[in-house]
Amino acid sequence: MITVVGLGADGWAGLPEPSRRALETAEIVMGGARQLGLLPAACAAERVAWPSPLLPALPALLDRYAGREVCVLASGDPMFYGIGSTLVRLLGAAAVRVLPHVSSVSLACARLGWPVEHVEVVSLVGRPPQALNAAVLPGRRIIVLGAGRESPSLVAGLLAGQGYGPSPMTVLSDLGAGTETLRQGTAETWTGPAGSALNVIAVECALAPGAEPLARVPGLPDAAYEHDGQLTKREVRAVTLSRLAPLPGELLWDVGAGAGSVAIEWMRSHASCAAVAVEHRADRAAALRRNADRLGVPSLRVVEGRAPAALEGLPEPDAVFVGGGVTAPGLLDRCWERLRPGGRLVVNAVTLESEALVGQWYGRLGGELVRLAVQRASPVGGFTGWRPAMPVTVWSVTRKDA
Repeated sequence: MITVVGLGADGWAGLPEPSRRALETAEIVMGGARQLGLLPAACAAERVAWPSPLLPALPALLDRYAGREVCVLASGDPMFYGIGSTLVRLLGAAAVRVLPHVSSVSLACARLGWPVEHVEVVSLVGRPPQALNAAVLPGRRIIVLGAGRESPSLVAGLLAGQGYGPSPMTVLSDLGAGTETLRQGTAETWTGPAGSALNVIAVECALAPGAEPLARVPGLPDAAYEHDGQLTKREVRAVTLSRLAPLPGELLWDVGAGAGSVAIEWMRSHASCAAVAVEHRADRAAALRRNADRLGVPSLRVVEGRAPAALEGLPEPDAVFVGGGVTAPGLLDRCWERLRPGGRLVVNAVTLESEALVGQWYGRLGGELVRLAVQRASPVGGFTGWRPAMPVTVWSVTRKDA
């Protein structure tokens, strides 16, 4: 049994008796150098500082001390973006006892008078900071877990870059300790580092005049994407995502991804959704990565290569979207073979050749076939008329076999 003890910025003084007792009776105490330094001499256990990088070395480290009375130190609540979650994943819940401390999020909300259940949390600790971009919406309150003294400046830059420069920011450092500080400003005027490397940034999202918010629902404006024309257009994209039907925790393959709009909006639907975008052109793949960062899904995996060969070795998907290259020999066969039971396959066809192939698969597997014709109003001389876009045939089918 490994005991994980949550520790606040106030160190030993802020620990309840069960946590102190666990540390005093442990044979081994593991943690960061700063955390280990907060323990008094009364804790006579051998102190083991975390190696860097931690995650690859963790299994061997745990094996080395198997059978010993081990305590692991964590910041705040170990099960909230903490080492406790990692240990449970590796060892199972029955092998881990967690003694939590108050999280920095709870402390920050207590200082500000914010209801915790109405706050969105984004961590910068070991994660791409661009993930913040997906959480920023007018009127939302966000708590950002900092990863060093420069985190407030990084957050301010991201907010201003998304059109949220007027957003009030409160930076709280060393929460719960005698050295606790609070500093306020706005994203567009923020300068200087936080008072401590242990900081959280509280943001009240305020949109600048004239800036356009980007909703979480499918169908973002086409102008939200950098593209060379290879883009699933807004109206078609909304229908396509409705057929793909993303659920929390699911994985999408976006094959022939172009600008990556379908994969990006799949991931924006829920923080736990993942996607792999397959694109053979290097310039489009580079633009795709920039789109993913700007729209708040930097963890989107981009695979450069031609399908179906580029699909080898990818984890099995819960949904597959084929937006380009559908007529490549063997592509649909490979996508259908790898699709999980209950998974959805959606194909968009715009050429006669791709429509013919989709029609053959529809005849074999059934599903739903829809043809979309979109017309947009545009000037015709001094008047206004309708200009049609190319029609798109959307085929969607669910894999039923187990």
